[in-house]
Amino acid sequence: MWLLYALFAAIAFGVRGSLYHWTSTLGLNRNLMLCGVFVSGAIINIIATLLTGEQWNTASLIGIQMGLFSFAASACMYQGFAVGKPSLIAILTALPPVVVVIFAYFAWQEKLHMMQFLAFIVLVFGILVIRYSNDLSLKNLQGAQWGILTMLFFAANDLSTKWSTMEGAYKFPTLTNMFITGSLCFALLWFIDSRRKNRQVSKLSKGRTWGIGLLVGTTNTAGMILNMYAFGLGVTGLVSAIISMNVVVILLYTRFIVKTPFTRLELIGMCLAFIGVVLIHLFK
Repeated sequence: MWLLYALFAAIAFGVRGSLYHWTSTLGLNRNLMLCGVFVSGAIINIIATLLTGEQWNTASLIGIQMGLFSFAASACMYQGFAVGKPSLIAILTALPPVVVVIFAYFAWQEKLHMMQFLAFIVLVFGILVIRYSNDLSLKNLQGAQWGILTMLFFAANDLSTKWSTMEGAYKFPTLTNMFITGSLCFALLWFIDSRRKNRQVSKLSKGRTWGIGLLVGTTNTAGMILNMYAFGLGVTGLVSAIISMNVVVILLYTRFIVKTPFTRLELIGMCLAFIGVVLIHLFK
């Protein structure tokens, strides 16, 4: 069941990444838009908490840590798409599973047996091949720093999510803490930036930016809920690897919306990624 949760989470996060790229071209205030993304998540999870009757416990406070990492990852990813090459950012945002597997091995002694490790390698290699671009070079790495930070913060968020499930945290209260923390961080950044630049923005413009953020936030929220279910049931490294397939959705977006045609390597990479998923399913 965890595999299904992880696959749907990958789709949700892929749509989120595509929307981040799209909104970065609209000239919106980044911090206000992302504040709306996290407020949307807070509202949805507060309602879910009330409906399910889940309780706040000590472990749910890990959601604050998740919120800080998710805030940092989202900010870096959005900035990366705004100033860097989408293909390069996509490559780096596909690598958190490598960090996750290494950390889980040393911190929690979580090991993959030989066939699982092979499936993991095939999947991650396929994702990297998907986003390989011949025009990338040491002289053409614009936005690389944002991609690397995004990779590390997403890995930290995955590990924090797994940790919360290991500690018995209730899902919706934990996610509520996460999204409230992220909302406050982005609201603070927006306030500081507005005061520093002394910008006068109309209420209509603020409302439009906020509203777009709320809508984009539904994809992020769906992804995080599915994410917690997947990490609660599955092996940390494998779950993270499956979720990293959100890059396939971003690739489809760049193909059909941005009109960037598929290359032979991208098609090969997609095949390898799906083979990796099949192998994980067979040897889970």
